[in-house]
Amino acid sequence: MAAGGVAGVPDPLPFSADGPNDRQMDLRGRLADDVTVTQLVDRTPAPLSVARVGLGAMVLLAGVHKLLAPGVWATYVTDWLAPWLVVSPVAFMLVNGVLEVGFGAAIVADRATAFAAGVAAVSLSATTAYLGLAAVVEGGFFVDVFVRDVGLSALAWAVLFDALGRTDS
Repeated sequence: MAAGGVAGVPDPLPFSADGPNDRQMDLRGRLADDVTVTQLVDRTPAPLSVARVGLGAMVLLAGVHKLLAPGVWATYVTDWLAPWLVVSPVAFMLVNGVLEVGFGAAIVADRATAFAAGVAAVSLSATTAYLGLAAVVEGGFFVDVFVRDVGLSALAWAVLFDALGRTDS
């Protein structure tokens, strides 16, 4: 068995008791000499572009899933919320699915980004507030989704603020 490996499976870059071997030093040397961290960072997309595409993809995919499985999403509508909707929970999710596909695609394509991200930010914030209230009223239901949506709401607001800062008019 190689040092630090599993019986019969050699480590790809095994360590010896004396420290890194020549192969590891060669790899580390090449990374340190040829490509510095700064050069790697310079080759990456802008962080807010990554945030925008990530938010847009999430909204788009959520919309597609709402169109394919609206009943799954309708389970988030509590009995006390359902009467406030003007349509059934499933119909509500189908309408939202269509809208989310459009807004998500706009955010990914960076078209009407401020408007689409604004809709996403307000919608996610309202959903987060609802999920927080539902978690309290329903004895802890939806807490996992609430926690996730807190972060998604902040992401949507960040994308909105960036888009507003880039708007010429």
